[in-house]
Amino acid sequence: MKKRLFAALVVLAIAGGGAWTWYQKRQQAVPADTLVIYGNVDIREAKLSFNGTEHIGEMRVDEGDVVKQGQLLARLHTERLVAERDRARAELEAARARVVAAEKTWHRIRSLAARKLASREEADEAEANWKADVAQARALEAALAFAEQALKDAELYAPADGVIRERILEPGDMATPLTPVFTLALNDPVWVRAYLPETALGRVRPGMRAVITTDSFPGKEYAGWIGYISPTAEFTPRTVETPELRTRLVYRMRVYACNPQGELRLGMPATVTIPVTAADRGQTPGRQVCQDS
Repeated sequence: MKKRLFAALVVLAIAGGGAWTWYQKRQQAVPADTLVIYGNVDIREAKLSFNGTEHIGEMRVDEGDVVKQGQLLARLHTERLVAERDRARAELEAARARVVAAEKTWHRIRSLAARKLASREEADEAEANWKADVAQARALEAALAFAEQALKDAELYAPADGVIRERILEPGDMATPLTPVFTLALNDPVWVRAYLPETALGRVRPGMRAVITTDSFPGKEYAGWIGYISPTAEFTPRTVETPELRTRLVYRMRVYACNPQGELRLGMPATVTIPVTAADRGQTPGRQVCQDS
């Protein structure tokens, strides 16, 4: 029993010594004029839905597909919508024909009234009929525009470049404006959601350059810049807290990253290194960082 206890103590001592050595080397590897913080990659997502109510007829993309802005993603059944558009178009053509006929009648009766061959009341009535037909034609023009817009709303297009993260509905499902069809993960912007210690708040400012690294691509650096620092302090989030950090105040920050090859993905752990010299604090490069890198 004593031998086992002694062996366990030896193992713990070796592990503790190794951890302390690793910590000391890590501290020495970080220059005094450099701030290192940790976080996770974050992106924006969009819930895409149709602007109409009908059964889904066609789905053109699946989960994981890369899509471009303006790309057709899905389409509703359009048979009823096409019929309504064609009916509105036919009614409008008939109304326009009535407008032409009513206008000719009004001009003819007005000419007769000027020569005392028709009464003034008949001329006024002809004019009123013509104006009523014009108003009806305008209403039918609006109905046709509505029907054509409904046909356009039967197609769902990508609002921006991105990746289909989730395909929620399937062909045959009823789509409504309140029912998402896809979840689109946007390619741009990409940032690291990190938490700045209160003690380092005076050393950084929005616009400063940063370097982002991940465990997924060892040795590869991504240029970035600080885009946002929260004006409100908060306690260390549960997802990153330790017993030592449980009561420490931090400020949420957003460090934008240049991600031309799409390697940084949602939730990926990342390390952010920020030079905090006086010269660096004066820089406000923003997206110029990606053009320079």
